[in-house]
Amino acid sequence: QVQLVESGGGLVQAGGSLRLTCTASGRPFSNYAMGWFRQAPGKERDFVAAISRFGISRMTGDSVKGRFTISRDNVKNALYLQMNSLKPEDTAVYYCAASARDLSDSDRQYDYWGQGTQVTVSS
Repeated sequence: QVQLVESGGGLVQAGGSLRLTCTASGRPFSNYAMGWFRQAPGKERDFVAAISRFGISRMTGDSVKGRFTISRDNVKNALYLQMNSLKPEDTAVYYCAASARDLSDSDRQYDYWGQGTQVTVSS
């Protein structure tokens, strides 16, 4: 089992940047493909980005492509999401998730989830 804790959320103006961090503990971090998802109030959970176990492969959701970058550091057991050019529609709770399978844009493929961190982008 792996435990995930997100941090780095907050309030930022449109056009600004934030970097989210997800820190993992428990089983070896490199055992898992990792993903970021987000959920806005009243909406379904959406895929943001995913990265393979050693960072060789990445996927990015269409709505954030060119603005958000996912990365990981297996030595530090950390997953990152660099978010640039933020827009009000990026406002959501952001979750990191771990998958014992290959990276995926489907939340059903992920086995472990963090508690989420709130990102609010003001216009």
